[in-house]
Amino acid sequence: MAYDVARIRSQFPSLDFGWAQFDGPGGTQTPRAVGDAVASVLTGPLSNRGTIGESEVRAEETVHGFRLAVADLVNAHPAGVVHGRSATQLTYDFSRHLSRDWAPGDEVVVTRLDHDANVRPWVQAAERVGATVRWADFDPESGELPTDAVTSVLSSRTRMVAVTAASNLIGTMPDIPGIAARAHAVGALVYVDGVHYTAHELPDLVTLGADFFTCSPYKFLGPHCGVLIARPELLETIVPDKLLPATDVVPERFEFGTLPYELLAGVTAAVDVLAALDTEAAGAAMSRRNRLVASYAALHDHEDALRVRLEDGLAELPGITVWSRAARRTPTLLMTFDGHAASDITRSLAHGRVLAPSGNFYALEVSRHLGLGDDGGLRVGLAPYTDASDVERLLDGLRAALS
Repeated sequence: MAYDVARIRSQFPSLDFGWAQFDGPGGTQTPRAVGDAVASVLTGPLSNRGTIGESEVRAEETVHGFRLAVADLVNAHPAGVVHGRSATQLTYDFSRHLSRDWAPGDEVVVTRLDHDANVRPWVQAAERVGATVRWADFDPESGELPTDAVTSVLSSRTRMVAVTAASNLIGTMPDIPGIAARAHAVGALVYVDGVHYTAHELPDLVTLGADFFTCSPYKFLGPHCGVLIARPELLETIVPDKLLPATDVVPERFEFGTLPYELLAGVTAAVDVLAALDTEAAGAAMSRRNRLVASYAALHDHEDALRVRLEDGLAELPGITVWSRAARRTPTLLMTFDGHAASDITRSLAHGRVLAPSGNFYALEVSRHLGLGDDGGLRVGLAPYTDASDVERLLDGLRAALS
């Protein structure tokens, strides 16, 4: 593996502004190749999809390329890739689609580790039809969501298990394959929020066992949109409300209106950038999926080394509580400070051009379960372009703020 962070940073024009960006969990910076892809499709010959003119063909090829790229990213079939405005919108859509078949006495499982986008849509859908919501709690001391915490609330009436692959607030990565296997054993479907996970771990839907998996390209170098992936044969069983002239073909039956072709091109470009993070993989004669495997392995080593340095540095500073403690976690740290509001520390860091936002970041149940109320804490997230100097600037800024 060959991870050249200086080469990678050179692809991000925004880094020339001199900020150390630790806000990746809320949305990464965007490489030049993604912006170029968006501009090229938007300003080139472009019409609605078709097969006659160059502009029609270009739109058709852009959609096809997007589905292939996402399928390579998550190891799925391209016919199961659904575009949406955001993961939140997609989850609301599918909660409405799926809950049509629920009845009073049916049960839905949600967890307190999840972003609210994978909690509230299911809670509200259950309330509408009289289904019961079962909660799975994580351990606030360890940050772990034990598999038994989810499986202990399963029953023969469980219709859906909604669970995150990685907490966007504290980074915890539960055992999704174990949870999915137990959920499937009682006949339940599994809806996995992979938004934070996909930015750091290469998804494999076959291994994870997810029936539905969502991710947001802007969390992994792409444009602002969302994607849902499921098996095409499962999507065939779901009938959404749609316009009469609109196609009933999967996955298009779930995509309402004209697709934003320029954003789809940006997603494809982002996946290609991810597949080239490893310098050796970038020039290798191998499939894009295999290049992604190599590049994510290199990314994992890079981010893990920086995370260790960051955690070691934080341990030397007084009055900091780090809430990211799970054995398996992303390089995302939530911290609070004795005698200081997290938001004040955020503002202090900004004076040195270090961006580390504070809040609950829509992980409301997580923040409350940790005893942090709705305020949350200061969140630091590493990204492919983070380097050692960024980490040192963060530590220096925290040292100054706390002194």
